[in-house]
Amino acid sequence: MDRPNSDRMTYAGAGVDIDAATEAKRRIRSLARATFTPGVLTDIGSFGALFRFGTERYREPLLVASCDGVGTKLKIAFLTGVHNTVGYDLVSHCVSDILVQGARPLFFLDYIACGRLEADVVEQVVSGLSLGCREAGCALIGGETAEMPDFYAPGEYDLAGFIVGVVERCRLVDGTRILPGDQLLGLASAGLHTNGYSLARRLFFDRLSLGAGEPVPELGATVGEILLAPHRSYFRLLEPLLDAGVLKGMAHITGGGITDNLPRILPRGTAAEVRKGSWPVLPVFEYLRRMGDIEEAEMFRTFNMGIGMILVVAPEDSARVMQHFQSRREPVFEIGSVTRGDGAVHYANGG
Repeated sequence: MDRPNSDRMTYAGAGVDIDAATEAKRRIRSLARATFTPGVLTDIGSFGALFRFGTERYREPLLVASCDGVGTKLKIAFLTGVHNTVGYDLVSHCVSDILVQGARPLFFLDYIACGRLEADVVEQVVSGLSLGCREAGCALIGGETAEMPDFYAPGEYDLAGFIVGVVERCRLVDGTRILPGDQLLGLASAGLHTNGYSLARRLFFDRLSLGAGEPVPELGATVGEILLAPHRSYFRLLEPLLDAGVLKGMAHITGGGITDNLPRILPRGTAAEVRKGSWPVLPVFEYLRRMGDIEEAEMFRTFNMGIGMILVVAPEDSARVMQHFQSRREPVFEIGSVTRGDGAVHYANGG
């Protein structure tokens, strides 16, 4: 026996709005198309994305893949209603994660999951993804937007990204050529980037009882502006050096800070000596340390401390590499050297 119309169940009634998903896809299609490169063979909406890269440019191409998210930085986007920056952060993070192996990005896919799909929010997120991809010459070729009622808190979502790049085998940067005596050069970060937010949020919102819109006079910005400072993309800055053979290793300073990320590229039998004071620590980190009474070792293992990327170069190439950055008005800092040792980072005093 059929039930009365008022009792009939629908997907929309269960919390999934297919019409909203269709509208979101319509809005983001043009944002994605703006990133397309000649290798993209399918439009947004295909079951699978097709990409062809010109193998004639490579003798032995290696594909390099990575995936990541932006962690609890998303909480700041929820509080402020600013959603485009986290999309940009995600691309920048993923691009730098494959850049450190010498790879040029080919294409990117995203995953956005929420309890209730809001087309305006998705459009903001994807606008940031599109900007990041365009800057890196990377095609945003697809993704997934999932609406899962009762799974996420109202107004919240999760965000992840997947990237594939390519590097010529003979140009692979894997740290195997690193030797004691090599120099460590540091490139500046723009703030927390995408790491350390659980601690930073606890300090600003719980210990100091500040709201996202409240100003922090010492730092010249609101809490939200401080915590939403973008994750820098280093690709365009470093791309001209990828084929020069001068980069023996690169470390993207993310979760774990310099302490845990630099050892990931050091060969057995080596270590790193990093000179504290050899670069300007950003004011936000000094503020966090002081207001949270955070030990120095904890700071260096939680935050990037003002260095977002570390390069390892031979002493005879150091001046050439530094000139590359100086000609682009990009600050670069000599922050230490490779030594013989136990694979760890050792901090020394003195700039």
